[in-house]
Amino acid sequence: MSGSAARARPATYGPQPNSHPPGGAPGAETGSGRTLPTWAWALPPVLALALVFLYPLGLVVKQSLTPDGADGMSLAPYTDVFASHAFRDALWTTVWLAAGSTVGCLVLGFVLALVIAFVPFPGGKAVARFIDVFLSFPSFLITLALLFIYGTVGMANGLWTDVTGAHTGPFQFLTTPWGVLLAEITYFTPFVMRPLLAAFSQLDTAQLEVASSLGARPARIVRQVVLPEALPALAAGGSLVLVMCLNEFGIVLFTGAKGVTTLPMLVYSKAILESDYPAACVVAVVNIAISVGLYGLYRVVSRRAGA
Repeated sequence: MSGSAARARPATYGPQPNSHPPGGAPGAETGSGRTLPTWAWALPPVLALALVFLYPLGLVVKQSLTPDGADGMSLAPYTDVFASHAFRDALWTTVWLAAGSTVGCLVLGFVLALVIAFVPFPGGKAVARFIDVFLSFPSFLITLALLFIYGTVGMANGLWTDVTGAHTGPFQFLTTPWGVLLAEITYFTPFVMRPLLAAFSQLDTAQLEVASSLGARPARIVRQVVLPEALPALAAGGSLVLVMCLNEFGIVLFTGAKGVTTLPMLVYSKAILESDYPAACVVAVVNIAISVGLYGLYRVVSRRAGA
């Protein structure tokens, strides 16, 4: 009986319903039996990227090479912008604010990450989780919080005037470059702490115990044991913060710092306030070039750090 059933079962040839031809993908077979090449599947997202990002970027570069009232392309907009005092001041302000904020974030982030990772205290895990949530906050919220505390009519100045009877409070730094620096350090420090906490979680605590048993003081343990393990994470986090500070616009705008003009603020001023679109595009291209170069450095450092 079983032999006759086996003979009655029809034989099947060719690919089964759940099988796919070699090198193909589900649904890749066309009506004629041919399979689409692999590059065809990458074509739609590449075209979407080109339409949404590369095409507008190309228009910005083209506009930066087209002076107002001219038909052909020229380097005159770049020459005029590079020769202007406003551009040089904005470039210097952008660089020193980004560098100062990065250094401040590295120092403060390293100290706070050390405390959270190696000093047991109630709520330590909750603080570490809050850092992850903090990374999703928009930058202007931090600026508004600082304005409520240190602004001209903020809590600190209000408390001072209530106690002393003075007309104004002593805290007037928030509308200066130092206020921008404080706001950027406050906002970007968690971006350094996150990779540091991940690096500290992989540190072998036996090394710390051995160093402590040999009589090494905490400062020496941090310098000779913890810091070498944290250097890749510090480099990766610092590179990311540097790139983000170079492109920060909201913090500078919301602090209302007088005389603080960064490259993003200069783009806004040239395009919106002066309607000088070629100059605005020149500054934007320079800002993009610096950012892309630093992002490439960040990727190299992150790859070496295993991030």
